[in-house]
Amino acid sequence: MTAYMERLSRVFSDNRMQLVATALVASAATASVMWGARRSRRRRRARDLKRETLDSLLFDSDYDTLSDSGSGNNEAVDKHTPVALTPNEESLFQEQLARHYAFFGQEGMARLRDSFVVVVGAGGVGSWAAMMLLRSGVQRIRIIDFDQVTLSSLNRHVAATRGTVGISKVEALKRSFLEIVPHAKIEACVALFSAAAASNLLSGEPDYVLDCIDNMDTKLELLNYCRNNDLQVISAMGAGMKSDPSRVQIADIGDTFEDPMSRAVRRRLKALGIQSGIKVVYSSEKPGKVQLLSLSESQKEDPGDFSVLPDFRVRIVPVLGTMPAMFGIAMGTHVLTELAGFPTEPLAVKGRHALYTRLQRDLGNREYAVSAEHGGPQLHMSTDDCGYMLEEIWRGKSAISGATDRLALTRWRRSQPMSTSNCVCMTKAEADKHDKLDCAPEEYYSPDTVKFIERRLEEEKHLSTMR
Repeated sequence: MTAYMERLSRVFSDNRMQLVATALVASAATASVMWGARRSRRRRRARDLKRETLDSLLFDSDYDTLSDSGSGNNEAVDKHTPVALTPNEESLFQEQLARHYAFFGQEGMARLRDSFVVVVGAGGVGSWAAMMLLRSGVQRIRIIDFDQVTLSSLNRHVAATRGTVGISKVEALKRSFLEIVPHAKIEACVALFSAAAASNLLSGEPDYVLDCIDNMDTKLELLNYCRNNDLQVISAMGAGMKSDPSRVQIADIGDTFEDPMSRAVRRRLKALGIQSGIKVVYSSEKPGKVQLLSLSESQKEDPGDFSVLPDFRVRIVPVLGTMPAMFGIAMGTHVLTELAGFPTEPLAVKGRHALYTRLQRDLGNREYAVSAEHGGPQLHMSTDDCGYMLEEIWRGKSAISGATDRLALTRWRRSQPMSTSNCVCMTKAEADKHDKLDCAPEEYYSPDTVKFIERRLEEEKHLSTMR
């Protein structure tokens, strides 16, 4: 009897355990379904909110005036908007611009003061460009941007302060501008540029349009519209992840080189039938020292949920605050000289093309000797490749002595084929000696020299993926 009761107890005990296990599994499944449903609803709400925000930022083509910035005093501005100054204010303003009057003269300053400029994008680049236009005498400016000042804006935005965090960038600029030039006509337009809105956003006969947009599709729409409607435009390429001021330059989009964003814009403009005729500010520096910030684990699963707006970049670009300012000031300077009838002729680094051609010819002669000796292939490095190796990898200096004149390119390791990852810069005399070595470089050069050259060639392997 005792044994029977023990068996019966075990049966009930096992059943209770099964019931408990079943209940736990069912609870977990229910929680998972509920959590998934809430997560799905949350994502749908986020997407709907972004779409609603996007729709509210897009300009309504039926409006007669541009979107109000919220200041309550944001009249539309165009080429013919009257600018009235009292005699006292005129005297103050001329004194304020005394150095520019001395530079451009009365006629040039009259052109500047009569001009109307549109700045599209009021971030680190656009804010500095607009500020310098205002400080130099441009009295009619329309600024277009949809974004707000954040704490991270303070490292690069010309008007960002802790007190302006949370308000629109264009409103922050307008407030700052009116403290500098109280009579200026500033239109702060909180709007997202689009092709559909272009005819209104760029209305009013602007003398110049500054493209300071960092979204590729929107940038292309703006440039295409300006070109098709004969509007003078200058465009900023990417200032993020750059740190070398000496590489910043102004050139026609067709003459840009060694810049991934310029290349992407150039190719897409070419597909639209535009190969040249648009000035750009860009840097030939390779952005290889820093990378886009990685997504968190929660962002990787559905990264689109974390973009500011649909189709906008999710990952954060590291930015050295001085570089957008340099881009913006370069743009502003170019526009000022054009408007004042004091045009400049930007000297692109491509002006060293003759040097690159000589380097290629000399390298071809050296490779011919190697080819004759080993039966290897002829040179397959272009003039641009030689310029890239000289400027980007070897910084215009001999890897052996640091000399900057009578330079040549040659193979680093004679046993390996010539390529950008096996090409070293030396003086001609150093290259002649190097080519006659019958031993490995490690046996001839100091350990520091070998380590330096190997490190630069490793860097080239990384940078070559961005060309």
